[in-house]
Amino acid sequence: MRHMDLQANIAAIQDRICVACEKAGRDPISVKLMAVSKGQPPQMIEKAAECGLTLFGENKVQEAKAKIGMCPGKLHWHLIGHLQTNKCRDAVHFFEQIQSVDSLRLAEEINRSADKAGKRMPILLEVNVAGESTKFGYEPEILITEFLQINAMSHLEIHGLMTIAPWSLEPEKVRPFFRRLRELKEQCEQLLGASLMELSMGMSGDYEVAIEEGSTLVRIGTAIFGARSTPQKSV
Repeated sequence: MRHMDLQANIAAIQDRICVACEKAGRDPISVKLMAVSKGQPPQMIEKAAECGLTLFGENKVQEAKAKIGMCPGKLHWHLIGHLQTNKCRDAVHFFEQIQSVDSLRLAEEINRSADKAGKRMPILLEVNVAGESTKFGYEPEILITEFLQINAMSHLEIHGLMTIAPWSLEPEKVRPFFRRLRELKEQCEQLLGASLMELSMGMSGDYEVAIEEGSTLVRIGTAIFGARSTPQKSV
């Protein structure tokens, strides 16, 4: 992809974020744009950085481990894909935040790895709001029962919740799932007695609806970098 095409894509997304925020009565500065860089080479990530993007999301620890060092040094990296417990040490080392914590066991392993690394690890708890068998994430009821246990772990910081909505040609059809995640965040805040910063929800096909329902971070891949070979599963 040419630099000018990438720049145009990013500008169009930022404009649409502003429109969605205006519709919802929100300040556009309250929504972060994450570039999902799965499958993108360091050269493309560098181009995206030159267009002003600083936040990147990777799906796999091994891919990120191989290419982060070849990318510009001042970028911020989050893990957004499923994390296996045997990859926690590398995930804690290479990422600033892990958005895909989906079980107590995984949280415990991340906590151990962060302890050994001498750091506190910001995390998001991933929720499978729609109950799709093909996706990872907490069942809402289990999230509520385990939330305080995870919050008590000394080397973790829960910054909020994340979800991947069901794929649909009609973004309005997934609005209820975004609304449900916002309601779950409010339940967690009541348990915590404090606010949570992030609602990571919304991808290339539905991010405007997600913003209207309170998203603070949208994860965009296809709309920035172009379609991959299986666009129905792209983010």
